[in-house]
Amino acid sequence: MERVIKIFLSMGLVVVGLTAPAYTGELADRVASGKTIRLGFASEPPQAYPGEGNKPLGYVNAIAEGVLRSMGYTNIEPVVTDWGGLIPGLQAGRLDLITGGMYINKKRCDNITFSEPVSKETDVFMVKSGNPEQITTYKDLVTKSATMVTGAGYAGIEIAKKLGVPASQIMEVPGGTEILAAVIAGRAAAGVTSYTVVQDIAKKSGGKVEATNPALMPEESSAWIGIGFRNSDKDFVAKFNTELKRYLGTPEMMKAAAEDGYDEKALPGDTTTEWVCAHR
Repeated sequence: MERVIKIFLSMGLVVVGLTAPAYTGELADRVASGKTIRLGFASEPPQAYPGEGNKPLGYVNAIAEGVLRSMGYTNIEPVVTDWGGLIPGLQAGRLDLITGGMYINKKRCDNITFSEPVSKETDVFMVKSGNPEQITTYKDLVTKSATMVTGAGYAGIEIAKKLGVPASQIMEVPGGTEILAAVIAGRAAAGVTSYTVVQDIAKKSGGKVEATNPALMPEESSAWIGIGFRNSDKDFVAKFNTELKRYLGTPEMMKAAAEDGYDEKALPGDTTTEWVCAHR
């Protein structure tokens, strides 16, 4: 377009109203035509899980819906799927944004576009109460030749491998419910997922499992959660981030997220998605 304008000017012609067309992504087009915003999530309490009629519950869903409402969007369609189907569903155009405990990392940043962080988390081990096998670090898994279990596609898989845990000692399952079942049944010595998830599961397990000390986990286990969008929807994400910056940490937001254990310690601080994508 710039070259066309220069040609016109070189001919002494006046260019009136000649501008490049504004680009809008698929999501912007959907909302402009009155279609629903398809909010995809798996059952991953306390960050995201379905209520009655698949009502989006969990603190990440609460934040996502709060931002969308503030942007004027209320026509939201919940879509519940397996954790492993979230990113493929987003890329295939079956979902418009995805939530849950979706850690921002380089591998995911190469495939989808994240909002700015909505929460900071730390992975820990889920172990039987009393921690009978004394698993508190990834090194313990290596020295004891113990099996760990985590969700398919969870960030803990790459961290474990980086710290020396052989692939043969890593069991992958769909999500938190299956992690709990594997630990209780003794198929795995420890499960790996976020501290808030383990605390929530432990509370509901009747004392069968507990969380290890997050302070003993490696620096790599600190993570930031974002809301995922298609790469083609960067225009929408920019507007979403503007409203997220205003909304995050407000009394309205904190009240909506508090029901699922979100407090001031869970706020992401000044860390940006750009930094996390480069360092995780």
